[in-house]
Amino acid sequence: MDERKLKQRVNAGFKMRGLILRPESSRYLLQVLESVSEADLDEVLERILDAVEKQPLSSSMIEVSVVETAVQDCSQSCDETIENVFNIIGAFDVPRFFYSTERKKFVPISMTTHPTPKLCGQSRDKAELFRERYTILQQARVFAFVYVPHHVTALVLLFILDLQLKTVEALLGSTAKLGEVIVLGMITQLKEGKFYLEDPSGTVQLNISKAISFPCFHSGLYTESCFVLAEGWYEDSVFHVNAFGFPPTEPSSITRAYYGNINFFGGPSTTAVKTSAKLKQLEEENEDAMFVVVSDVWLDSVEVLEKIHNMFAGYSAMPPTCFIFCGNFSSAPYGKNQIKALKESFKALADLICEYPSIHQSSRFVFVPGPQDPGPGAVLPRPPLAEHITEEFTQRVPFSVFTTNPCRIQYCSQEIVVIREDLVNKMCRNCVRVPSTTLDIPSHFVKTILSQGHLTPLPLYVCPVHWAYDHTLRVYPVPDVIIFADKYDPFNISNTDCLCINPGSFPRSGFSFKVYYPSNRTVEDSKLQGL
Repeated sequence: MDERKLKQRVNAGFKMRGLILRPESSRYLLQVLESVSEADLDEVLERILDAVEKQPLSSSMIEVSVVETAVQDCSQSCDETIENVFNIIGAFDVPRFFYSTERKKFVPISMTTHPTPKLCGQSRDKAELFRERYTILQQARVFAFVYVPHHVTALVLLFILDLQLKTVEALLGSTAKLGEVIVLGMITQLKEGKFYLEDPSGTVQLNISKAISFPCFHSGLYTESCFVLAEGWYEDSVFHVNAFGFPPTEPSSITRAYYGNINFFGGPSTTAVKTSAKLKQLEEENEDAMFVVVSDVWLDSVEVLEKIHNMFAGYSAMPPTCFIFCGNFSSAPYGKNQIKALKESFKALADLICEYPSIHQSSRFVFVPGPQDPGPGAVLPRPPLAEHITEEFTQRVPFSVFTTNPCRIQYCSQEIVVIREDLVNKMCRNCVRVPSTTLDIPSHFVKTILSQGHLTPLPLYVCPVHWAYDHTLRVYPVPDVIIFADKYDPFNISNTDCLCINPGSFPRSGFSFKVYYPSNRTVEDSKLQGL
């Protein structure tokens, strides 16, 4: 390629990310890239840019030492290793990114002034929690929705590039009536029985009587602490809402097209595994790979252990890649003998696994604790079960991982999120308005989670979260699969290229469970028959 054109493309790539190359940095990079074919140039340049942004930059001017380090990192990470095929990522290992409004990019915590997260968060962490949720939705897309009155009951969401959403501050600063206003904000109840809309600029009281009187809610579960698009008019210090809608969900492909191959998900890979052609090929070629998902594995129940025994017998000829067992692991939680009983229960499960050498030697076991398992309360994210409960099991079953709730699983190029929490009922109980189509609650639930970009869009008194670790509950960019291990009825729903699975409660649903096949991204509904 002509040197002048190459220089233009390199400088343009850095400028797109708010960076400027010093002359010596530009000369060094041109020498490195002169041997790269034009077809591969964009991919190589993106990789170098990502490596540059991972470094602690003191300014937007890029020194030659930074570029040299980035090139070296790229040369070392060109080939994926077998270690990148399957990884369990605990919640406390999920990388934290902040959105920089100046650079219009996400930057890692190491490049900001934010302190390292701590379980006992400070008041700043609580404020940041909601501000970050708002910023992620606000930056991700430019949108509007149009409310059509009379006989049309739905909200029509449109992407309009030149739209400017109003802020709460703009409403409060107006002395005249404002009509046809659209505001992105969070629903709160600052006074009993009175709802407000809140954004970083302030709060405004809502009058939602008209929205409730007519079917003016778009599909979803509208709870306190949800971020919504509210359409209506402002008068006399009150925002009169005609219609509510959720921010449209942004597909992962659009997010990554804008932000490149940043690894938001976590794991050992320096870049997003979705960009790896080699891992994608391995995923498609391994057609026998399958994940068995079971929730409420009551190990103290004789009947449950018998059903697990039957399951192992059925899969012994073709062992699954992974068994994902979610708690609660006791049918009778709490009590002074719970921990002793739980250790004995895991010993019994280890005995079952060892009866089937093919499963013992080939399958992985992932254990996600439930809300009533032993641990430090019901605050998310929850740490794994204590080591003194699980150490004997892990010695006998070496391919086992006791992880956090929620957790993440990276398999080849796929990103899978697992959470064990009874969210559906909690969200229905805390709705501002229960959907009229209650038979389709799972679809409303999935739409809400993906639109919010967060696993628990509920008030903190309903679903407590460690303030400084709220980022571990994000689902932005949208993952490939979310497993909601919820006691609600089993369901499989696809929305915005994300497959959402709920296996249901194993003992309460007649011993139902789910089997996921990553090669073709399908789910099989399975059930163990009665004795």
